[in-house]
Amino acid sequence: MTSTPKGPRNLSGIEIRPVYGPEDVKGLDDRRDLGVPGEFPFTRGIYPTMYRGRLWTMRQFAGFGTAEESNRRYHYLLKQGNTGLSVAFDMPTLMGYDSDDARSRGEVGRCGVAIDSLADMEILFRSIPLGRVSVSMTINGPAIVLFAMYLAVAERQGVKFRDLQGTLQNDILKEYIAQKEWICPPAPSLKIVNDIIRFCVESAPRYHPVSVSGYHIREAGSTAVQELAFTLYDGLTYVKSAIDCGLKVDDFAPRLSFFFNAHNDFFEEIAKYRAARRLWAREMKSRFQPANPVSLALRFHTQTAGCALTAQQPYNNVVRVSLQGLAAVLGGTQSLHTNSLDETLALPTEKAVTIALRTQQIIAHESGVANTIDPLGGAYYVEWLTERMEAEAKAYFAKLDEMGGMVSAIERGFPQGEIHRAAVAYQKEVDARERLIVGVNAYAEPQEHRVPTLRIKGEVEKKQVQKLRQREKSRNVKKLASALGQLAGVAEANGDLMPAVIAAVKAEATVGEICEVFRRVYGRYRETVSL
Repeated sequence: MTSTPKGPRNLSGIEIRPVYGPEDVKGLDDRRDLGVPGEFPFTRGIYPTMYRGRLWTMRQFAGFGTAEESNRRYHYLLKQGNTGLSVAFDMPTLMGYDSDDARSRGEVGRCGVAIDSLADMEILFRSIPLGRVSVSMTINGPAIVLFAMYLAVAERQGVKFRDLQGTLQNDILKEYIAQKEWICPPAPSLKIVNDIIRFCVESAPRYHPVSVSGYHIREAGSTAVQELAFTLYDGLTYVKSAIDCGLKVDDFAPRLSFFFNAHNDFFEEIAKYRAARRLWAREMKSRFQPANPVSLALRFHTQTAGCALTAQQPYNNVVRVSLQGLAAVLGGTQSLHTNSLDETLALPTEKAVTIALRTQQIIAHESGVANTIDPLGGAYYVEWLTERMEAEAKAYFAKLDEMGGMVSAIERGFPQGEIHRAAVAYQKEVDARERLIVGVNAYAEPQEHRVPTLRIKGEVEKKQVQKLRQREKSRNVKKLASALGQLAGVAEANGDLMPAVIAAVKAEATVGEICEVFRRVYGRYRETVSL
């Protein structure tokens, strides 16, 4: 007896049949499961006109070296047609350490811009009108500190907080799950997130206080289903946490946003985005019963997959990014960053980042895909896969509910272990050539293709440390000590941290000094991983 050979599987391990037809979607109800764009369950898009009304925001993630260098790059991007800025911070800033900390050595300005103080943030946004330019900041553990600096700069520009637009990533749960850039344990970290949400509700209503990020979960090696499940469940955790501390769901849920990865399997990614909108709407409705329909609508930014870029034959990355960006648009993203061809080797050059931006502009203006809403809606394969991914994500929700929620699951190492196993399985497939990567394990070339790369010189660190130490000498020591003391007191009393952090940055406290207060009051975190 011969066995039937198995068909190909997508990156979530779902077996894909040769053809799909009406029998595969016979349980699909158009009114219940699809609806129309802009209406529950938002499967087909969150706005009635989608891109016919307004194109997605075109962002390029940028930041390197000093604030001066990054400011020049931002002005360049805006001149090239960028419609929003997305700030990349260096590793010391992401970890809440100053540039002159021993743990920062060798990393200052390398993978993003070095920001130590309010003075750096002022330089970063010099001559950039914060009342008109949308600014996204990829910062998590120290998010409250960088946000306070951004607010102080806006105030000095004469911009009212209510006019600020943009997004603060501020997703601490995914740090414990995937990226590992935390400062404090989960409970006080969630409290800090809630303080930021409350501030935005009351003072900066156009700013998104949290961008729940599946991107880094996927970059850590998860499947698309795991990215979908863990990201949405993190979002539900933030909603419950904010409600538990006294906020009303309709006051903040319309300003939550999400951040997804766009990987290589074209249809899997499109189905993931459609399933995400539907699942979020259904879960929000059943768990929290918001009165405002906008509270059910999932808005998301997309970045093409950094982990899918290859150092071998790097020009192939232009094609990968084009397909990934197209999938994000066909899936209905509200904002998009397309990676540059050289980002697997170094921070992108101006030439590479311009090609990446032009990729979005070609998709928007030449491909025709923005002319109609959800153009793949109703396709048998796409609808079958959307339903399958939603069902598999819900199975993860049931496990997480059973564990007592995401914080308990993180403390047990559950999502970390799931991602680890998925990453190992994927690498085994690549090593065995069961999954082909062009230029890596298929169609490889003996000759290495070199491309020009941006190099961050060692002088950047010396210059940044020197500037920091000069500023520290000129500070009002009494004013600084008072502000940090008041911050510690508020933290110990479990009070609202935003006013105290804003006061501290205005007193010229550094990122590291403020984060050290948090470490001292709340303690440090050590993770448990279940493999």
